[in-house]
Amino acid sequence: MRDALVAAAFQLFLERGYEQTTVDDIVALAGVGRRSFFRYFPSKEDVVFPDHERCLSDMTAFLADGSDDDEPVRRVCDAARLVLRMYAENPTFSVQRYRLTKQVPGLRAYELSVVWRYERALAAYLRRRFRARRDGTLQADVIAAAVVAAHNNALRSWLRSDGEGEASAAVDHALAYVQSAFGGVPVPPAVEQPEDVVVVVSRRGAPLWRVVQEIETTLGRDRGPAD
Repeated sequence: MRDALVAAAFQLFLERGYEQTTVDDIVALAGVGRRSFFRYFPSKEDVVFPDHERCLSDMTAFLADGSDDDEPVRRVCDAARLVLRMYAENPTFSVQRYRLTKQVPGLRAYELSVVWRYERALAAYLRRRFRARRDGTLQADVIAAAVVAAHNNALRSWLRSDGEGEASAAVDHALAYVQSAFGGVPVPPAVEQPEDVVVVVSRRGAPLWRVVQEIETTLGRDRGPAD
């Protein structure tokens, strides 16, 4: 039923256009009722991206199943390859969706929200792995964004070529660039900067302004004009 609805939707999208196709048109062609459609898809936009929820779930489970011995950047790169596998399972459908998404701004916005959820899943894993690092959250977010950008750059190149050739080779090359930039690089621990300590010897009963003057004079002498 789910596959029949997706097939009917894309047939109509290609024939009439996305905006001109209604949910009623889709269910009529598929031979089911509206209730059946909304049992599988919350909206018309969701029928364009039928496998992303499953893929996001698979990615989250893959990351959760990892161990502390896994190199974190390699692990998130391998997780991104699950998305590629979803696209490569049906190149014709993936290319059709790519072309359709380019033509409809609303679908492009929807796709960006899906990509953001993938990125957040990768970042959440890296934050857990980097929680003891200095700037661990920053590193996690930057690396997650880099993985998604590299993956999508290679994926879109493959889609623009109408799905010709081996998509995995281009994605592997792009993700290798991320691993070379971020993978396995030791991060120095946080170092606390020592605070300046100034000792001033002053005569008992000296006025406060004289003590302050002595402190200012001492600091100025220690730091020098360049400071």
